[in-house]
Amino acid sequence: MKAFTWKSLALAGAVAAASWVSTGASFAQEVTLKLHQFLPAQANVPKLVLDVWADKIEADSGGRIKVERYPSMQLGGTPPQLIDQAIDGTVDVVWTVVGYTPGRFPRVEVFELPFMMTNADATSRAYWDLFEKEMKDTDFKDVHIVGTWVHGPGVIHSKTPVAKLEDMKGLKLRAPTRIITGLLGELGATAVGLPVPAVTEALSKGVIDGAVIPWEVTTALKVPELVNNHTEFGGDHALYSTAFVLAMNKDRYESLPDDLKKVIDDNSGREFSAFAGSTQAGADGPARQIAVDRKNNIITLDAAEVARWQAAAQPVYDKWVEEVKAKGVDGQALIDEARALIDKYTKAQ
Repeated sequence: MKAFTWKSLALAGAVAAASWVSTGASFAQEVTLKLHQFLPAQANVPKLVLDVWADKIEADSGGRIKVERYPSMQLGGTPPQLIDQAIDGTVDVVWTVVGYTPGRFPRVEVFELPFMMTNADATSRAYWDLFEKEMKDTDFKDVHIVGTWVHGPGVIHSKTPVAKLEDMKGLKLRAPTRIITGLLGELGATAVGLPVPAVTEALSKGVIDGAVIPWEVTTALKVPELVNNHTEFGGDHALYSTAFVLAMNKDRYESLPDDLKKVIDDNSGREFSAFAGSTQAGADGPARQIAVDRKNNIITLDAAEVARWQAAAQPVYDKWVEEVKAKGVDGQALIDEARALIDKYTKAQ
């Protein structure tokens, strides 16, 4: 599907589904898919991406597929267990952070390296292309991938101001993935690994001094109420991003009749991934405005200061290349491929 189709049909899919019900069409419902994920239903990704995808699957199948949505880990387990729930068939579809299972999907980590991502649309497209070429039959051989994307620029949200590299020293900051854990260590902070739903309590109880997360999720987590300082990075490349997948149980997908497989296929791939990434990043602005309205301190690092952080982050690249080499992965080649793809899609915008 073309990108404009996904964006313009986000509403149309829901309307079509409602129309199907209102006209009293009576096709037999053949398939129920359980979609499990870790955020509250009202958070941006469930509301703006997952519900749009699920509604469109239902509409495009003429009601023959029903997608049951289970937010906030309602079907049990913890966020790091989501990918295994999709692999073993406990649920049919999951949305998850790949890095919740550290080191298990080494090739994906290339998109989480510091200052790799430019914007969520271009980086999500690059992620899908590299998934098809390098990850489909390796990292993700045990699951059927529907979409691959990243969020918007990662931001430091902290109780004390971070206006220069030295301000990171001694801070306890929530880290989403092992790559960012390593990054924070190189920058002088102490990383605390936490799934994103745990951030609110950890901040309120003083377990952490801050968190690295994109703006869009701060609203659901009440971050602007818990910290007063937010550090952004000027320039073309963000401090970091996090890699996500929308993944389906492989046997469940293969069991579908061809016409329903086509419904899944038509709502999968590069354009869906770009839609998901750009939609998630598009929610950054309204969330940031909440911090502005509260008169919080928003710091934007200039190019000279960002260059200092980039230099400090270089050991993360060197260490990652060595680590994945031990797993038979050419890390430098993946870095070069990812950069070339991101650059291609950034220039095409």
